[in-house]
Amino acid sequence: MGRLEEAKKLGLTEEEYNLIVRTLGREPNDVELGMYSVMWSEHCSYKNSRPLLKKFPTKAPHVLQGPGENAGIVDIGDDLAVVLKIESHNHPSAVEPYQGAATGVGGIIRDIFAMGARPIALLDSLRFGELDDPRVKYLFGGVVSGIADYGNCMGIPTVGGEAYFNDVYKDNPLVNAMCVGIIRRDEIIRGKAQGVGNSVMLVGAATGRDGIHGASFASEELSEESESRRPSVQVGDPFMEKLLLEACLELLKEKWVVGIQDLGAAGLTSACAETAARAGSGIELDVALVPRRETEMTPYEVMLSESQERMLIIVEKGHEEDVKRIFEKWDLFAVKIGEVTGDGMLRVLENGKTVAEIPAKSLAEGAPVIKRKGRKPAYLERQDLDCSKIRMPENLGDVLLKLLGSPNIASKAWIYQQYDHTVRTDTVVRPGSDAAVLRVKGTKKGIALTTDCNGLYCYLDPYEGGKQAVAEAARNLAVTGAKPLAITDCLNFGSPEDPEVYYQFEKCIDGIAEAARFLEIPVVSGNVSFYNESSERKIFPTPVIGMVGLLEDVSKHCTLAFKKPGDLVVLLGVNTEELGASEYLRVIFGIEGGRPPRVDLDREKRLLILCLKAIRQGLLNSAHDVSEGGLAVAIAESCIAGNLGFKGKIRSDIRPDALLFGECQSRIVASLSEDKLPALMEVAREAGVEVTVLGRVVLEHFLIEVKDSRGGSKRIELSLGEMAEAWSKSLERKVEG
Repeated sequence: MGRLEEAKKLGLTEEEYNLIVRTLGREPNDVELGMYSVMWSEHCSYKNSRPLLKKFPTKAPHVLQGPGENAGIVDIGDDLAVVLKIESHNHPSAVEPYQGAATGVGGIIRDIFAMGARPIALLDSLRFGELDDPRVKYLFGGVVSGIADYGNCMGIPTVGGEAYFNDVYKDNPLVNAMCVGIIRRDEIIRGKAQGVGNSVMLVGAATGRDGIHGASFASEELSEESESRRPSVQVGDPFMEKLLLEACLELLKEKWVVGIQDLGAAGLTSACAETAARAGSGIELDVALVPRRETEMTPYEVMLSESQERMLIIVEKGHEEDVKRIFEKWDLFAVKIGEVTGDGMLRVLENGKTVAEIPAKSLAEGAPVIKRKGRKPAYLERQDLDCSKIRMPENLGDVLLKLLGSPNIASKAWIYQQYDHTVRTDTVVRPGSDAAVLRVKGTKKGIALTTDCNGLYCYLDPYEGGKQAVAEAARNLAVTGAKPLAITDCLNFGSPEDPEVYYQFEKCIDGIAEAARFLEIPVVSGNVSFYNESSERKIFPTPVIGMVGLLEDVSKHCTLAFKKPGDLVVLLGVNTEELGASEYLRVIFGIEGGRPPRVDLDREKRLLILCLKAIRQGLLNSAHDVSEGGLAVAIAESCIAGNLGFKGKIRSDIRPDALLFGECQSRIVASLSEDKLPALMEVAREAGVEVTVLGRVVLEHFLIEVKDSRGGSKRIELSLGEMAEAWSKSLERKVEG
C-alpha cells in the first residue's frame, strides 16, 4: 500500500497528506503518520469548527482563563475561582456504554485538576433512543452505571444533569460529562512545556494498548463495524485516578512544577504536542522509558495509546526525585521520559534512535481549516404547523398526567439515586431541582450548576434553539438565586461534511453567541463532537450548555418546591400562544413539528434581574423555570416537590391547551407570602416584568380553571397522589419493564 493510501485509511485527506510532506520536507514514516492522523482528526484539531467558534464571547473582567487550556476559570471573589469544563464521550459509549461513560468522567476530572483545582462536582447530559428498545435499555443502564461507579469511587458528587429520550439518538447516544472545581487564584497552573532543559515526566498508570486511535474513532460516523472498534474504547480505573488526583494536587503546591497536561484523546502525542505548542518550545522523549502493562509495544502504540489515569508533568531540572517521592507515596509511576527543547520539534526516540520528528505546532495547530458552506435543510422550509387545526383533547387532566409521565419530563431519580450526590458535604440543593447548589467551603458563597439543551428546538430552528439553550440555563440558575457567570459548551452534531448539518451547526452557534453576549455570560471552555450519526439516522443538533452561577450568600438560595399552604402562586413573565415543538404535541399527537418558541433576550434579561433581586430580598418562597410541558407541568412539579397542592383560576384569550402546555419562554412560576406581593410588584415594575397571580398553595388537591373572555372554560382537577405517581414512577417502569 502506498503512503497516501495508508494516510487515507487513517482518515487523512490527500490535501492534508501533501501538507504533511511539505512540512516535513519528506514522506512521513509510520509513527509520524499515525501521530498526524490522530492530531488532525476532527476530535483533536477542530478543523471544521474553529472559524465558527470565534463568534463566541470569551472575555469578561471575571474570566481568568478562556478557551485554549484544559478548562476555563472564572473569579468568584475571596481569592477563589471556579474551574469548569464539559466534554463528550459519545462514540465510545455507543459500543461499550459502561467503560465509555466511565472514562468520559475520568477524562473530564483530569481536565479540572490539570489546572491545579480540586474537583468538587460532576454533572451529565444524556440522550438516548426510546426506552422500549432493548438495546437502548442496555446502553442507558451501562452509561448510568459507568458514570455512577467512576464518580462514586472518586468521592466526587454527581449533583445534576439532564436526560432526554428520542429515537434520533437510538444508534448514537450522547454522553456529555461536566466537572467543576475550586482553586485559589494564586495556585492556577497551565499546560505549557516551558524552560529548555526542564524534565518531561509521565506519571500515574502504566500504558497499554487500549484506546489506540480513539480520537480517530470519535471523528467518524458509527457503522456496523463500530462494534469491532471496542479496542478503541479506553478502560478506566477510578481508584487509580483517585490516587493520581491526590498526588497531583500535592505536587502542584510546589513552585518547581512548570506545567501539567492530561493524557486524553491521542495520548502522549497530544499531551506533548499541545504543551510544547502553547509554550513555543519542543520536546524530546524516549518511548523506551514509558512504563507499560503490555509487552512488545511499538513506538506507534505507545504514542497513540489512550490508556487512562496518566498525566504529563513538566518540572524544573533537578527536581525529578522530588516528583518521584510524592508519586511513590501514592503507589504510582513517575518517570522522566524526556526534556523540553528549544527547537520547536516533537522528537520521539526509541532507545536513543529517532523514530519520529515533527514540528510540535504542526501537530497541535497545523491541521488545515476546512471552510464549509451550509445549506438550509429542506424540512425547515415546510415546517409551518397550523396549531389552530389541532383538536384540543376534552380531558386536559389526562393530558397533564401523560406529560408528567413522559420520560423527558418525569423524575430522573432512577438515574441520580445511583449517584452519590452528597459526598464532601457541600451539596445544598440536590439533583431534581432546576439547578444544583453547592456551598464554597470557608465562605458564605455558593455556586449553582446546570446543563441544558432542547434538541428538538434546535432541529426545528437551530438559531432560536441555540438562544434558548443559553436562556434556559441562565433561568435555571437564576431561580436558585445564582447570578450566571460562565458557559462551557458541548456541541453535538452529525457530520460537518453534510451541508445541512453544517447549517445547523452555524446557526446554533449564532444563537448561542448572541444570547451569551446579550446576557453577558462568556463561553470559557467546551468541546465539539461531530459525526454523531449512523447510516440510519442523524441526531438532532444538540448544543448542550453547561453553566455556573454565583450566590454571594448560599443561605439565601431558592428551590422549586412550594413551602406553605396559603402562599400566593404567581407567574413572572408573559404567556404567549406558542405550541410548536412542545412535548404536548409530541406526546399527545405524535407531532415533532412547528416553530419552537421565540426567545426575546431583552425580556429574558429583565426576568433574570427580577428573579435574582426578589430572591436576594427574601420575597420568594419558591421559584421554578417554565420549560418542557409548559405552565401546568411547572406548577405540578412545584406541588410534587413540596408535597402540597394548588388551586387557581386563570383568565386568558389564549386557547387553554396552549396556555397550559405551550412552552413559551421567559417565564417563572414562584410562590410567596401574600404580604410580600406589594414589594414583589414594585421590584417587577422596576425591572419591566409582568406579574400575574395564578392562585394559591393548598394542602392536597390540584385544580386549575382556565376561563376566556367569551365565557368558555376548561379545568384540570387531580389529586396530588396521582400526579406524583405518574411523575415519580414513569422512568423506573420504562427501564425495569
